[in-house]
Amino acid sequence: MSHVGEKQSGRVSLGVPFRWLWGAYATSLFGTWVAFDAFPLIAVLVLHAGPAQVSLLAAAGVAVGAVVALPLGHWIEFRRKRPVMVAMDLVRCGALLTVPLAYALGALSFGQLVVVAVIVAAADITFTAAGGACLKGLLPPSQLLVANGRFESTMWTASVLGPPLGGAAVGLFGPVTTVVANAVSFLLSAVGIRAMGGDEPRPVREQAEGAQKARPRPGDLLDGWRFILADPVLRPLFLNTVLVSGLIMATAPLVAVLMLGPLGFAPWQYALAFAVPCTGGLLGSRLSRPLVARYGQRAIMRVFGTLRVCWPVGMAFLHSGPTGLVLVMVVQFGLITCMGVFNPVYATYRLRHTPADRVARTLSAWSVTSKLTVAALTALWGLLAALTTPLTAVGAAGVLILATPLLLPRTHA
Repeated sequence: MSHVGEKQSGRVSLGVPFRWLWGAYATSLFGTWVAFDAFPLIAVLVLHAGPAQVSLLAAAGVAVGAVVALPLGHWIEFRRKRPVMVAMDLVRCGALLTVPLAYALGALSFGQLVVVAVIVAAADITFTAAGGACLKGLLPPSQLLVANGRFESTMWTASVLGPPLGGAAVGLFGPVTTVVANAVSFLLSAVGIRAMGGDEPRPVREQAEGAQKARPRPGDLLDGWRFILADPVLRPLFLNTVLVSGLIMATAPLVAVLMLGPLGFAPWQYALAFAVPCTGGLLGSRLSRPLVARYGQRAIMRVFGTLRVCWPVGMAFLHSGPTGLVLVMVVQFGLITCMGVFNPVYATYRLRHTPADRVARTLSAWSVTSKLTVAALTALWGLLAALTTPLTAVGAAGVLILATPLLLPRTHA
């Protein structure tokens, strides 16, 4: 279905179903950010894990989760997207609730954290692919940048408010409190998606495939990658975003170990260091539409795609004390502001450029590749940190990421 936005008091209205979708997204996102780095925190504070184990937890969860989700992109392409999204919310809720249960029984283990991380990662990929296809079917192309801008703004709002509340909750009520909050948020998200109303039409299967499309052939699983790699603009954008996110996320467990361990920061300080800079994401997401209107999509993707990678190298100078905390905030503010502009623009371009009958497969392939890249680089950087020092590994990632703008699209379709 499609809802054409109208101007109401200077604000674009995208319709009631979108508001329910947006509300569900905001609820689950807020829960996720309240539980910011919950598993690394539990691993460090409860299970006394070291840098290698924390990196393994982050890497194994997303890698195996991506493999599990691999065949689902083709499967959800030809099914109604909202039931898939509801099911993935419920799967994430159930998996997360096993963690506080095991903790209460004194049976929590590192292996259980890995298994839950795998399930949540697979459900994340599936939900994201179905959600992108749902959004494209819900709104006309002219409204997609508005919608993506609101999603981006919501994400950074949640990232500002969530971690400090989560850090306070951990300090007051224990390390698994935020996991419970995250599980409940997925349950509420499922309720919101169910409340969108209206009939979602069943996707029409490709005529040439007929009924055989119900059971995908092995080659069908590669359709998303074929489309991405054959497109002269999506291909470099794909390579750029996958590598940038991989190099940024590979250092996250190492920064957590450094700040919560040798550098002596308290959990609330660690959360605050990454929450306050997220105000830059709010600023960037609000600037994306007027900047595109003035300078064009291509220019904004190239300029802010380059600017966003100039900041991470600053983390190589991380140190203890108030000035170290300020350093993290400054670096993260610059990075996140640029990402706040870049992300909705690139997400909108990707949706507009992808045919409706390929959205789920394309987004699934994109997410799977991103997750596997994050996993591989996280494991590699954990090894590098073990062979050198965590700070050396963080600095190496900051230097390498400076080369990624070479992969930004140079043509515009």
